Amino acid sequence: MSTSFRVATLNLEQDHKCWDLRRDLIVAQTAEVKPDFFALNEIHVPSQTGRWLRRALAELNGQRFSLVQQPKAGEDGREQAEGLLTRHSIIEVDSLDYRSHDCVALVARFEIGGRLLDIYVTHLIAARVDESAREFQAEQLIAWTKTRTDADFSIVCGDFNALPDAPSIRLMRSAFRPTQSEPTAFTPLQEPGAKPTHSEWPRFDRCIDYIWLNEGIGVKASGLCFDKPAANNPLLWPSDHVGVWADLELN
Repeated sequence: MSTSFRVATLNLEQDHKCWDLRRDLIVAQTAEVKPDFFALNEIHVPSQTGRWLRRALAELNGQRFSLVQQPKAGEDGREQAEGLLTRHSIIEVDSLDYRSHDCVALVARFEIGGRLLDIYVTHLIAARVDESAREFQAEQLIAWTKTRTDADFSIVCGDFNALPDAPSIRLMRSAFRPTQSEPTAFTPLQEPGAKPTHSEWPRFDRCIDYIWLNEGIGVKASGLCFDKPAANNPLLWPSDHVGVWADLELN
């Protein structure tokens, strides 16, 4: 089995802001990205957007994935989940409740080339909350990964809601390295007839979405994805984030 594969991550922005149109862009652009592992933030639980994407990717693109997802804690779990679409067989899954702002992390384990790989998906609390909350969550995440050291390799994906110089990101750098530091948010999406969100910010003015790697994982190439608007509507984007992709190799 090849030890090279592609990982991508994207915040879906739940089912907000023209989801029925945005989801078609996500499916079309996933056909271009061709991820082996596709981490998802803000799956909308009531409308099962993660399951819809899995079915649509198979029916429209011929891209067949398995889906694992973890609802947020507390009341937020009725609305949002973290998830992972994967072409590889899953050995096990687990989750972590940070006990902080209902945020959680998901992990799925795989065997790649005879070695064990853990892929984590998380979404830290929003930027409007004090940075100390994200720093606490990053501490909990790193501590959790250290309880799973029987894995040969670890990858962490998701929306960290923090810039590269933030304390929470500096903490992540103590255990992992990012594949990129390019701006990934925000695009001012809007509901029909409503004002654009985040209209005060330039488009994609900050890096807050990451793919993090531990030692032994090589980066063959990396970049941004889900970064094109609809051909017939320059204001319609796949999400208010762009995604991150990386071609990786287990060394």
